[in-house]
Amino acid sequence: MLNSDFRYFIINKPFGVLSQFTAEGGHPGLLSLGFDLPKDIYPVGRLDHDSEGLLILTNDNLLKTRLLDPKREHGKKYWVQVEGEATEASMARLRSGVQISINGKSIQTRPAVAEIIETPPVWERNPPIRVRKSIPDSWIIMGIHEGKNRQIRRMTASVGLPTLRLVRYSIENLTLGTLQPGEILELSKNDIYQKTLYSNR
Repeated sequence: MLNSDFRYFIINKPFGVLSQFTAEGGHPGLLSLGFDLPKDIYPVGRLDHDSEGLLILTNDNLLKTRLLDPKREHGKKYWVQVEGEATEASMARLRSGVQISINGKSIQTRPAVAEIIETPPVWERNPPIRVRKSIPDSWIIMGIHEGKNRQIRRMTASVGLPTLRLVRYSIENLTLGTLQPGEILELSKNDIYQKTLYSNR
């Protein structure tokens, strides 16, 4: 472990686990992963229980404040498995921004990254996604600078591509690397600041 007042960790949050330490609503929290962390460490932001991937944990409040400030527009990228055949037309709509509804309010999303890809280097999910033999599925990359409630899922649904699986693999230039679900890695302050706050897009 690194000798510093501030500590920085990344984890690969598994499917079904909350982005908080305690269990709630029938879903386990991060404590269920067995990490032995200082008491003042907390997640930066969140991933829904049914989403997977990169989550930062730290006791550095400056980093938390800057990464969560919407005015700073930090980019996040996701591997998204969708039901249906993704087309360039649907990607063009996502790239331009789409109308989504949150709590009955219509919202126009900002332009996004949206690209059709081959199957990314993901692990097998537990439990597996539901598969309907009569309907194909596709993988896309999506990148956003916003963080509205279940935004990616709402966006893909708006173009007729319901999300089956959602994996966040990067925050700015910080990536999951080879971390497997439930694994944790400690980083230096310089490393995490350079890759998130001072990265070159």
